[in-house]
Amino acid sequence: MSINQNINHINLDFQMPTIFRFGVGAFATLVNEIEALGVKKVAIVSDKGLEQVGVVQKVKNLIKPISVPTVTYTDIEGEPTFQLLEEAVQTLDVEKCDLIIGIGGGSALDVAKATAALCGKGDLTAYLSSEKMIESRTVKCILLPTTSGTGSEVTMNAIFGDEEQQVKRGLVSPAFLPDVAIIDPELTISCPPRVTAASGVDAFTHAIESYIAIKATPLTKIYSEKAMKLFTLNITRAVHNGNDLNARIGMSWLSSLAGVALANAGVGAVHALAYPLGGKFHIEHGVSNALLMPFVFEVIGKTCTEEMIDVAAFLKLGDFKSRPHEALNAVVDYLYQLLSDLDLPTSLSELGVDEESLPLLAEQAAKIDRLLSNIPYKLNEQKILEIYQSAFKGRVGK
Repeated sequence: MSINQNINHINLDFQMPTIFRFGVGAFATLVNEIEALGVKKVAIVSDKGLEQVGVVQKVKNLIKPISVPTVTYTDIEGEPTFQLLEEAVQTLDVEKCDLIIGIGGGSALDVAKATAALCGKGDLTAYLSSEKMIESRTVKCILLPTTSGTGSEVTMNAIFGDEEQQVKRGLVSPAFLPDVAIIDPELTISCPPRVTAASGVDAFTHAIESYIAIKATPLTKIYSEKAMKLFTLNITRAVHNGNDLNARIGMSWLSSLAGVALANAGVGAVHALAYPLGGKFHIEHGVSNALLMPFVFEVIGKTCTEEMIDVAAFLKLGDFKSRPHEALNAVVDYLYQLLSDLDLPTSLSELGVDEESLPLLAEQAAKIDRLLSNIPYKLNEQKILEIYQSAFKGRVGK
């Protein structure tokens, strides 16, 4: 594993949820954590789909014997906006809950943990514009993922659509780390193939981007490396045989480990280019990341040869130590092939993106300095446009 040579200037703080619990059947321990926190009223935050299939009721049934009052907020469909977040905070502020339980995919978990952090804060304008840091929260938070992808249960990030600017923006705060993260792979078994693929590649994006990140450290790279190894072992089985519990266990570990790496080392250009696609065209975040990843790495991978040698080894693509400049091509080929293997789109044109919008997308992506400053290749707006143009056409001549 190659180690960043210039780590002396990096803040080596490493943050995780207070309690991280992993295991098949761990969902049943939720009630123990509620009792341990000594709360008086609980809000369950989830989405309409999970409410319809009975997952929200399953949480209620688990809580019922301890006689703690519960309310639900499930007005989440698709990927959340800042407007929806404000509505959730206003709704749950009135309820005066002292614990929010988030259960679902990244959208539900982001709404849950951001709402817990923002309840009681009053006017949210400065917080939602990122002008003011959310430094603490008074509402407790427990998160339970039902997909293996965002790693939201272990990160300080929450992503929302800005409808006015037609772009996605991330809020970042240590207050977003839950008191308890409960990861039960059984909760992911019903996740359909398309969502399993998109969310799984999203987690892999966290792993590979955090591995080459400027803020990466020897500790974060351990998490990134293990996540990448788990990805290549489990993703195809999880997508094409969702009942394979061992594959689901592997994907759940991947998601959380990559999430920890993301939380502490950050991500980069793939995410920066994905956000405008989500904001303007409402393309799922995981699908955007999956599609953009090979086109982005074809460019930025040129500045991290040692890391590409490592990644190729993690993905079992071969040993490139004696031919280092071939490692990037092997990794990029793998990323392109992945799209076909997982039945994911292979070009932006397939997703309804029009070519005339590419300059605007490039302009928006170029402004996301928080992410672009975390990669070893300095992308400008013109180079970003060229990446979008390549992704619009798809891979040609291969």
